[in-house]
Amino acid sequence: MQITQVESIVLLGKYQLVRIHTDEGVTGVGEVSPMNVAVTDALVTKALSPLLVGENPADIERLWHRMYHGPYKLGPMGAQLEAIAGVDIALWDLAGKVAGLPLYALLGGVFREAPEVYASSMQRGMTPVEEAKRAVSFAEQGYRAYKIHSATPWMYDSGFDQTLDTVREMRAAVGDSFDILVDVNNAYFPHTAVKIARQLESYGVFHFEEPLAAHDYDGYAALAAAVDIPIAAGEQEYTRWQFRDLILRGQVDILQPDVIKCGGITEFRRIAALASTFNKPITVHNTQPTIGTLAHLHLWISTPGCVYPQEYNIEPHPLRDEYPIWKEPVLVSEGRMRALDAPGLGVELDEDVVRRLSAAA
Repeated sequence: MQITQVESIVLLGKYQLVRIHTDEGVTGVGEVSPMNVAVTDALVTKALSPLLVGENPADIERLWHRMYHGPYKLGPMGAQLEAIAGVDIALWDLAGKVAGLPLYALLGGVFREAPEVYASSMQRGMTPVEEAKRAVSFAEQGYRAYKIHSATPWMYDSGFDQTLDTVREMRAAVGDSFDILVDVNNAYFPHTAVKIARQLESYGVFHFEEPLAAHDYDGYAALAAAVDIPIAAGEQEYTRWQFRDLILRGQVDILQPDVIKCGGITEFRRIAALASTFNKPITVHNTQPTIGTLAHLHLWISTPGCVYPQEYNIEPHPLRDEYPIWKEPVLVSEGRMRALDAPGLGVELDEDVVRRLSAAA
């Protein structure tokens, strides 16, 4: 079997899928993080595709090595790894289809049958009372945890911030048995992060996500040493070497790789092995509730370290809600997700919808 085409599919001008075609008619699909689709579309089409056409799609490790080291001067952070992620996920989907097995069976089999997820909000403008009511509604739907984004990203102590007021209202509304997670997107200087963390501890917050500037590993180490609340980070780390530094230098408590950002399933597995070596749990970063979530789902099922509820974006998303791109969607039920037993990722794209949305790009 040989790869005949690496197809980049841009939907609605913002979202990017990758489809790998072969000379035997079997295809695989992946997703790229929608950070800058113009850049990642060009990377897949111009930089990665020429490295793959004519190759055996089963040689996933060799192809990953080739995609990483061939255009390495494009940079090992951000766009290059995101583009590789889309291709790599498609290769694994294809491998599952060739084997006639669901992807998790190729990744080690079932460690947990129905991984739990938490409701993740992407909104920032809701009042504390509105957020508290929302948390109650999610608890009624079967979720056991809810994450808020409650401050202006990268505000350096000077922007919109209603973190403490929101958590106070939520805790009063949902009681002590419901977990609250807080993500402030690199909002604070270190001394402020310590003060906020200590107050969040008193409200029983489950984890405090990315309070400091990304890659300020010394700052994270000092914060983790100063407080008891678990510190989480990792969505801006893209390789096993960066996660090594996040563990050894940053001393964070919970690691957050994102499969559509960190080089795909191949690199995620390396990161998971590293996390296991240092006894660090994984709670993924996961904002795309379609192909990206499917790839994560197979990893959650098969990876022991994905022990806590994992992130699931509950905000309206066009590819899941308005224009569903799959024929048989995999959705949350009572706060849990189950993969289909079909080969690969387990779903088929609705080709009519894909054509319509790609024409609208």
